[in-house]
Amino acid sequence: MKTTTVRALRDAVAKLNPRAQVSNPVMFMVYLSALLTTVLFVLSLFGIADSPSGYIAAICLVLWATVLFGNFAEAVAEGRGKAQADSLRAAKREVEAAVVAEADVARAAEADPAEAAALLAAAARPVASTKLARGQLYVVRAGEQVPADGEIVLGAASVDESAITGESAPVVRESGGDRSALTGGTLVLSDWLVARVATEAGHSFLDQMIAMVESSARSKTPNERALELLLIALTLVFLAVTWTLYGFGAFSAAGEGRPNPLGITSLVALFVCLAPTTIGALLSAIGIAGMSRLNEANVLATSGRAVEAAGDVDVLLLDKTGTITLGNRQAAAFIPVDGADERDLADAAQLASLADETPEGRSVVVLAKERFGIRERTLSGAGFTVVPFTAATRMSGVDFDGHEIRKGAADAVRAYVEGRGGTYSAECARVADEVAREGGTPLVVARDGRVLGVIHLKDVIKSGIRENFADLHAMGIRTVMVTGDNPLTAAAIAAEAGLDDFIAEATPEAKLQAIRRYQAEGHLVAMTGDGTNDAPALAQADVAVAMNSGTQAAKEAGNMVDLDSSPTKLIEIVRIGKQMLMTRGSLTTFSIANDLAKYFAVVPALLVPLYPGLEALNIMHLSSPASAMLAAIIYNALIIVALIPLALRGVKYREAAPSALLARNLAVYGLGGVAVPFVAIKAIDVLLAAAGVA
Repeated sequence: MKTTTVRALRDAVAKLNPRAQVSNPVMFMVYLSALLTTVLFVLSLFGIADSPSGYIAAICLVLWATVLFGNFAEAVAEGRGKAQADSLRAAKREVEAAVVAEADVARAAEADPAEAAALLAAAARPVASTKLARGQLYVVRAGEQVPADGEIVLGAASVDESAITGESAPVVRESGGDRSALTGGTLVLSDWLVARVATEAGHSFLDQMIAMVESSARSKTPNERALELLLIALTLVFLAVTWTLYGFGAFSAAGEGRPNPLGITSLVALFVCLAPTTIGALLSAIGIAGMSRLNEANVLATSGRAVEAAGDVDVLLLDKTGTITLGNRQAAAFIPVDGADERDLADAAQLASLADETPEGRSVVVLAKERFGIRERTLSGAGFTVVPFTAATRMSGVDFDGHEIRKGAADAVRAYVEGRGGTYSAECARVADEVAREGGTPLVVARDGRVLGVIHLKDVIKSGIRENFADLHAMGIRTVMVTGDNPLTAAAIAAEAGLDDFIAEATPEAKLQAIRRYQAEGHLVAMTGDGTNDAPALAQADVAVAMNSGTQAAKEAGNMVDLDSSPTKLIEIVRIGKQMLMTRGSLTTFSIANDLAKYFAVVPALLVPLYPGLEALNIMHLSSPASAMLAAIIYNALIIVALIPLALRGVKYREAAPSALLARNLAVYGLGGVAVPFVAIKAIDVLLAAAGVA
């Protein structure tokens, strides 16, 4: 913490460079005001002044402190990103890559794993990782660091991604499917992999992460730029007000034959007090801190616009498996039909599942043990022939002693039974439909051409997911489940989880069309994805969160990457986005109310020498115009420092309707912005008077 603060202080001084200051127009005006008062102080030493040298020096010092405090707020926010970037750089180092040719990989694919490993080792040639070109193939073995981002084309291995994700548990990466992406800088723990380089040198995922977490790479979002324009407009208005007051004071004083009591130093200080310097100094820090909170949640935002859009999202598309359900269907019941005995059904179902290593298959074995104590069985004895599941048959089972047991999809088993002269009864069809309507998956079990009954496989809804969706509804967000299940199953799961809608039997085209339809209706849409088939929809969505475990195509299509590959992270991203917008709105409200309060607190005291009757409006009874002005400018600097923790931490977000949040925002930060200046300026004025400073 001490190192971070020292670094921020050093960066705050470095930002005094005019080229750095001009990037923030409001604070650049304060910078120019500090330069002007510095010149006025130097002139006062030679007797050219409209105010005492000590007073000018005090104003000058406070203005420079205001500039430094604004720089410090931004530097502290940037420091978080720089610290993370430093840790990422530690994971990025040049290593020697073992490059192999296409022909060698083709031969290895035909050999057994041991022969393939030896063949690739003999064929590999060393190349520095920084010299790798997109499309080249490299082999990486256990104990070696992955030299570059790649798509796995051969092999499977356990990979340590803790340097990137912070997660200590290794993950399996393999060719084919949606877990084929390999990130440079990670460490292979077992076996070997062949991957094709997916990026050009210097443009790896790790390079992108380093660039994005460093605040200098963050571009301002459209809303941020719009607010900045509003602040510039307010600054120009108060600049006009200030110099109008100077002209008014000069005119009134000339009529009485005396010098203008409103000195240039006081009016420069008044301008800085009235300009929206509070939010101007903190605006950049709020945006940087918002992205930093995403980084802390292990989400890399490749676009500041996406972070902001997350706060305005009103439609969420969520994948069913792994997001809403645990992802592994579990056997919940054995339902016999046509007079069959439940124990016989359980016995046959367990035999058909002993060789099934899927979570569903294992759950059938466990349920038979729990319900009827059927245990300690094996298929290793003579006469047992396992019939594996295939996409063509959509069934699995076992043959033994002239008997056949089959377990599979209802229509597949129906075709199997009827093909052997058996009957698929109306009762079985009714039970299968009921299971589907309840959100389950029916598996029909048949023995020797006779249907015994149905296994009810149930998708288990994640604990607390219904409450999460209730919170999203309170935010005004519509939740839509995307699933490949049939409409009956999808409808049941959506109802149980408390979702607003669902898209069943979803194809890539259906996802893309759904997003376009919602956007055409004026909605901002967010979705998650990990596969190449998700890439079109991710590219279309306003907030597109790609899983780090997914394909390179998905990561390139998204504008955020979840390093933890947790589909439920989308909910947290929306909360962070809304918190960032709420923080910006709250501090803007406070700043504007703050400026108005300072105007009514200071201006009457400043004009009392011209119009003694205005003493009645000096409701705080400030000691003198000089002490009033000095107290206000000191408060103006200190309030920036006081609000830095809030800008970095963010305003506490509550799930509520936008109207309720607005009302609370106005009550807390609007009224607070009015009350705080009066109290603080009076307190500082008393201290200055007691010290005899002004």
